[in-house]
Amino acid sequence: MTKAVPTLADIPPLLKAEILAEALPYIRQYHGKTIVIKYGGNAMVEERLKESFARDVILLKLVGMNPVVVHGGGPQIDEALKKIGKTGTFIQGMRVTDEETMEVVEWVLGGEVQQDIVMLI
Repeated sequence: MTKAVPTLADIPPLLKAEILAEALPYIRQYHGKTIVIKYGGNAMVEERLKESFARDVILLKLVGMNPVVVHGGGPQIDEALKKIGKTGTFIQGMRVTDEETMEVVEWVLGGEVQQDIVMLI
């Protein structure tokens, strides 16, 4: 069983103040800036990590940054390929795709994964 991600209500007031004091210089430095966030496919499979990711992206926007999410989807692609009887091919850790696999990748990343991220945020 995974632990729930703590909410602000779970954090003692003194700790909240310490966290904010530590974060303020970064909030000032990156206010109005575009922040690129890599959201890997493995982080997308655990509910606790998904919730934490969404909260962090929302917080960045609320403090004046412009978060841009670049997402993966390796586990989701592998699962979709398995359903159609294919396996992923990797050379030196990089996925190699044929035309049929590319269609699956586009469907998974552009549909399922992207929609899940939008719904989270």
